[in-house]
Amino acid sequence: MRLTYLATYPVKSCYRVEADAAQVEPWGLAGDRRWLVVDGDAKLITQRDTPALGRIRPEPRDGGLLLRAPGAPDLWVPFPSGATTDVKHFFLWIAATPAGPVADRWVSDVIGRPATLVYLDDPTRRPVEPGFSEPGDRVSFADGFPLLLVNSASLDAVNDWLVEAGDEPVEMTRFRPNVVVAGAPAWAEDGWIGGRLVIGDVSFRVPKACSRCVLTTIDPETGEKGRQPLRVLGQHRRFPDGLLFGVNLIPDLEGPGKIAVGDEVIVA
Repeated sequence: MRLTYLATYPVKSCYRVEADAAQVEPWGLAGDRRWLVVDGDAKLITQRDTPALGRIRPEPRDGGLLLRAPGAPDLWVPFPSGATTDVKHFFLWIAATPAGPVADRWVSDVIGRPATLVYLDDPTRRPVEPGFSEPGDRVSFADGFPLLLVNSASLDAVNDWLVEAGDEPVEMTRFRPNVVVAGAPAWAEDGWIGGRLVIGDVSFRVPKACSRCVLTTIDPETGEKGRQPLRVLGQHRRFPDGLLFGVNLIPDLEGPGKIAVGDEVIVA
């Protein structure tokens, strides 16, 4: 089994950044979901309610982030400093640093609603979901766990179901994975839960499967919303924990780690 794809999402719910290699940190891939867009009540905004977030294409650079979007001027946003403010990430309030009024206006104009951009300057503030973690496990602004892994053979199975139902197949990017593996049978990942994977020289725990939401029905390239693949997952992958596709990962690191496309993936 091999690692075939790597991606990070510097601003949660915005466009992805693909790479051939990535540094692994205890709270996820370096730079992944360290920025967040919130509303006037300091509550997170995602593509679930604001698909226009997908128009924002962030590019990490030394010292900050370059924001790009069709029809908007590029904006350089340096890493902010100064006082933090509490923002609500689903059910948890987390201290983060505001990026400033210039960035706020830019994001608001692009997504068509008032918004504030914040940066998680200290990713050790947020613990991983209780019941599936160990003391000291931390996560940035990802939904619940540091990384998401998807098995390419499982996507092939989903696309076979879609074609059988008369629908178009979907790309892997619908599921917003950090890592994709190839060389395992479809749904082999169900058997990895509770165990470990080693990618390159980095060991990961596999705490649970990922329950999918309406975000998978939004085309990341166009922003158009449909009914698939969530409907077909409801027909074939419905479990007590939700409509499952992919598994979550938690890194076990004793020092800096790195993974790269082409790395061997071993079920430990």
